[in-house]
Amino acid sequence: MSRHAVGIMVNLEKPDAAETAGRLFATLERAGVRALVDAEVAGALGLESHAVRLPEEAGRLRFVVVLGGDGTLLRAARRLARTGTPLLGVNLGHLGFLTELEPSELESSLPLFLEGGGRVDERAMVEAVVTLKTGERRHLLALNEVTFHKTVHARLIAVEACVDGHRLAAFYGDGLIVSTPTGSTAYSLSAGGPIVDPSLCLLLLTPVCPHTLHSRPVAVAPDALVQVTLGDRDGPLDECALTVDGQEVYPLDPGAVATVRRAPVKARLLRRPDWSFFEVLRRKLPEGGLRA
Repeated sequence: MSRHAVGIMVNLEKPDAAETAGRLFATLERAGVRALVDAEVAGALGLESHAVRLPEEAGRLRFVVVLGGDGTLLRAARRLARTGTPLLGVNLGHLGFLTELEPSELESSLPLFLEGGGRVDERAMVEAVVTLKTGERRHLLALNEVTFHKTVHARLIAVEACVDGHRLAAFYGDGLIVSTPTGSTAYSLSAGGPIVDPSLCLLLLTPVCPHTLHSRPVAVAPDALVQVTLGDRDGPLDECALTVDGQEVYPLDPGAVATVRRAPVKARLLRRPDWSFFEVLRRKLPEGGLRA
């Protein structure tokens, strides 16, 4: 299917989101580009006649402008990764580590992307296969990470990790993060994991608050199959879960076994030609942890 229109996804909970979406819509229409708005919010913006159902109708779109913060872009990536649709993130949040533009740059930079002058930054994702507490078997996509964790405070959870059928480690703590290189600057970083260039191919296993002197993050091959088993050393534990990108929480039974591996799809993020991961790293995560 040929792609003629540009899509708009927006997190209306962000300050000035509706105003920015309206300005973007008008800019696209003035440029002679049909603008289509995610059906989930088109009504709230008074643009029902320009609604597009996503991901079902993503084939109509050249790319999608995502108005929100990093969390909004993570949700958009999970929804649209299987369609191959590029995403242009506009930061209406705080950090904006994944997004490409600030709102003040939108109108001046948009022509570059409309003329095909941007580049696509392909980001590896992970897929977790797990049986939920309801008995439902799910295949869950994540751009940053999947986290196996306890949900009861002041309790330890036992986590065993195997890689390609070989036992790697079993430890007690708050859980285990399995992240992509993109996710290395998210929860994994806070848990003591290394920063990984997103162009590298690997999976990163980072324990969360392990109750040991010797547990360390481990990087494994990108095609490795990671098996995670949850338990508890003090008896039955019915409060454990899997969280996807810090946003979707799925309760698990004690003893649940999940597998995590690189997903067969990638997130496709639009960048300006001079975009640099290390420049973003320097600006967004400066020394001292405070933005300049």
